[in-house]
Amino acid sequence: MKKWLIALLSAFALSGMTLAAVDINTASQEQLEAVNGLGPAKAKAIIEYRSKNGPFKSAEDLKKVPGIKDGVFNKVKAEVSVGGKMAAPAAAAKAEKMEKPMKASQAASKMEKMDKAVKASMPAKK
Repeated sequence: MKKWLIALLSAFALSGMTLAAVDINTASQEQLEAVNGLGPAKAKAIIEYRSKNGPFKSAEDLKKVPGIKDGVFNKVKAEVSVGGKMAAPAAAAKAEKMEKPMKASQAASKMEKMDKAVKASMPAKK
């Protein structure tokens, strides 16, 4: 039973991440942190870069942000977009995700980040 629950949580986390791309021009810090490969420092650097230089024209422009090189970009490109345009085809991203199964703790962590990002994007109650 426990294995089934872990498998279900992992599948849910993987499917959620491949369906929704984060727009790097409009995302909050919490939403950027939910992207696999971006932590608080890189998320903050992205926001600072776009504040100083204007919106990104392509996802590949992320490489211009200090601290984001090819390795980081290759990790995040399947999960980011610019104005709704995906950096990589969703099918390729899904295939790449399927090759590396997640541990239950990783899936739980991703789900927590996704919950925070969703809550942060919702309007405050009056």
